[in-house]
Amino acid sequence: MNSLNQKLDEARKNLYSAVLSDTLDSMGLLIQVLEPGIRPIDESKVLCGWARVGLYFPIYHDDETVNVYEHELKLIDSLKPDEVPVLICHGLKHIAPWGELLSTRAEYLKAGGCITDGSVRDVRMIREMGFPLYAGNISPLDTKYRGKLMWSDVPGKIHGVSVQSGDLIFGDVDGVLVVPGEHVETALEKAFEKVSQENVVRQKLQEGQTLEQIFADHGIL
Repeated sequence: MNSLNQKLDEARKNLYSAVLSDTLDSMGLLIQVLEPGIRPIDESKVLCGWARVGLYFPIYHDDETVNVYEHELKLIDSLKPDEVPVLICHGLKHIAPWGELLSTRAEYLKAGGCITDGSVRDVRMIREMGFPLYAGNISPLDTKYRGKLMWSDVPGKIHGVSVQSGDLIFGDVDGVLVVPGEHVETALEKAFEKVSQENVVRQKLQEGQTLEQIFADHGIL
């Protein structure tokens, strides 16, 4: 395991979206947290991994020429460990690109989870699997007749935030954010340092120190 993968595993275990958001703010990266509306289907599951972007277009029919699943299946089958499909449906909730069978394949490939601004289905089974899945909606609809993945590994935008393959996706119960690939190592190092500082502050609060004194001493709240 290389050092960046080790940091990713540490991030999954020890970081949280608020500390990463604060860290990105301190780096001048102010538009990295997704707008509200995408939620985990299981709030205990952390989403953490490298983005693989897929763009869906709306469709309104299906026949032998459409081949609705062709690009979607190639994207999922190509996933490497810790990669996270970022399936952009442009807010169209009638497109549901993810379900239990894709989760099963992605879990086998050791993917880091999946996120979509569209809908997902088979939620009960995916919760039982423990697969980290974040979505804009829940619906039994299939993509067939409704949407087709047309492009993958191209730049996209999801809930107000630009994303491209190789960026770091991190999500927990508070929200989801994107760390641009070129800033990942610096952001993780700063976030780990901030967690350590917050642990010290938390202990001092538990010992009875005032918020004003702690902020004066440490500049952290």
